[in-house]
Amino acid sequence: MKNLTDRQKEVLEFIAAFTEENGYPPTVREIGDNFGISLRAVQDHIAACQKKGYLSQCQKRSRSIRVLKDDYSKESRTFTAKIPLLGTVAAGKPLLCEENLDGYVTIAEPFVRPGKTYFALHVRGASMINAGILDGDLAIIEQAEIATEGQIVVAVVDNAITLKRFYREEERVRLQPENPDFQPIYTREAQIAGILAGLVRTY
Repeated sequence: MKNLTDRQKEVLEFIAAFTEENGYPPTVREIGDNFGISLRAVQDHIAACQKKGYLSQCQKRSRSIRVLKDDYSKESRTFTAKIPLLGTVAAGKPLLCEENLDGYVTIAEPFVRPGKTYFALHVRGASMINAGILDGDLAIIEQAEIATEGQIVVAVVDNAITLKRFYREEERVRLQPENPDFQPIYTREAQIAGILAGLVRTY
């Protein structure tokens, strides 16, 4: 994808991945929502990609954006996945039920891999700061019900979710923070929801 800026490449890749996943292209608004940019900025990126021969668009029809160039063949394309973003957890509800979701985010390799299932959540607080996990980070979680010693997991304890290191003790589980100002959580009732796969941080 010569002559494209990094953001133009990201927009082009999102359009191609969205079209492949859904069978139709995204709207300008859906592109803007994905990247958190204005409709005008999206149109500017689309116009630039059109000028460089990578996209076509009919202004009079919705969902008319088409990827023209495939430098960008299916084999070389970066894998992306649209994954649920977890919000506030409702007591007694399945973790990924609709009531707990705060929308979706599109994440690319290496954070996500084909054949695996993921969700995302925003990190709250400083309990994992010494592991390099900061308040406001977006944690990408691979869904799993089993963890090995020392892995960073999302666990459900007393209808609340927590991100901690997992250790199994004789008759209980220890969920260990990475900050000496916080105490470990000891429980026999921890439900593992997933394992940390990566972090996305914005500045």
